[in-house]
Amino acid sequence: MKIAVIGFGAAAIGFIERIKNEEHQIVVFEKSKDIYSSSISGIRADGKLFVSSEMGGEMFIDMALQKKLVDFYIANTEDNHVETGKSFSNSNYYKKFYEKGFMPITSDFYHIGTDQLKMVLYNIYEDFKSHHNIQFRFEQNIENVIINSNKIFVNGLDEAFDKVVVAVGRSGHKLVSSILKDHPEMILDNTKVDLGIRYEVPDHVVDELNKEMYEFKVKYKSKTGYMVRTFCNNPSGFVVTENYDDFVTVNGHAKMKEKSKNTNFAILVTIQLTEPFNDPMGYGSHIAKLSNLLAGKGKVILQTYDHFKNSKRTKNLYRVQPTLHNCKYILGDVNLAFPRRIIESIVDFIENLETVIPGIASPDNLVYAPEIKFYSNLIDNSKLDNLKVIGDCSGQTRSIIYATAHGYLMAESFLGK
Repeated sequence: MKIAVIGFGAAAIGFIERIKNEEHQIVVFEKSKDIYSSSISGIRADGKLFVSSEMGGEMFIDMALQKKLVDFYIANTEDNHVETGKSFSNSNYYKKFYEKGFMPITSDFYHIGTDQLKMVLYNIYEDFKSHHNIQFRFEQNIENVIINSNKIFVNGLDEAFDKVVVAVGRSGHKLVSSILKDHPEMILDNTKVDLGIRYEVPDHVVDELNKEMYEFKVKYKSKTGYMVRTFCNNPSGFVVTENYDDFVTVNGHAKMKEKSKNTNFAILVTIQLTEPFNDPMGYGSHIAKLSNLLAGKGKVILQTYDHFKNSKRTKNLYRVQPTLHNCKYILGDVNLAFPRRIIESIVDFIENLETVIPGIASPDNLVYAPEIKFYSNLIDNSKLDNLKVIGDCSGQTRSIIYATAHGYLMAESFLGK
């Protein structure tokens, strides 16, 4: 078979790793100019891997396969050095959170660190490139995929493929949208989006939790009825911005060697709307653009928790100083951009978390916005034989390991395994 892989992220890596030793011709199309300039969300930033049956996607991934893929990434570091942790393996912590209404999420964590990720990605690329049947084509922004009889074409090129695997991540929503416009039968669901903030506190507030489990993950059903969750905890980490095509959001990461004095994590509200709503990407993008309009081009809003809770604009900071560079934010009021029900859900979450973690609701802790996690349209891959969508752009996964596993399993299906 001649197979086109569009995008070189976690899902593509899993697919290629499984199929690289078979006699199939693989052509990888990547929009970045080279491997050094590629920006692969999740792999490039932070590199937090986990093994869990309770988070990471809408599909079942065998725990043994998850661990195998974690080991694959770690094997591509310089000296196999990673930070590790176990979320809520300690029953005392589990009971402590559960008694206060939280749903603790159990998992094993392996943190590679942003500063090691360039090498990991480069090592994987060099291995793939060494195979005679794998070809990389950079600076290829694929805008359309056309199915013609039993052959498939990308960007109107004359070159025909037997199969095309779309692995463009959430940032590749324009390509996926164009495919779904031609093949709406592939859509299973398109009603969900996570909207929230990046929260930053001094390390000492969560030091005990960080030492115990590295990343604590909990869910909580707020008084509004919305489910709220923590995501991407970064002990002694850094807040960063994340650029999409026409808006900016906030994110966080941590390094192995360089440490800050703060811990940051996302607090996200899951919104699942009903008909006639069918554009979660558009809804989240609209709120992000409104936030950017208030903050200025390329900036996000920064606010103290007390002002966030009481709908007041922040003009000065006090004890907690931001790790995000001051050219990337403006002091303001998130309430001018977010729906009130979202604000109420986040405040309810933080106030209840204070009963378990004293100091988490301190008035001068920092709120950055917007943080948005897009759920791509949930894709039914059984509809087309020669076009498959894998990883986060399929709506089936939302983590490095689940996306990698999705690609790995898709390769196995191609091989009849």
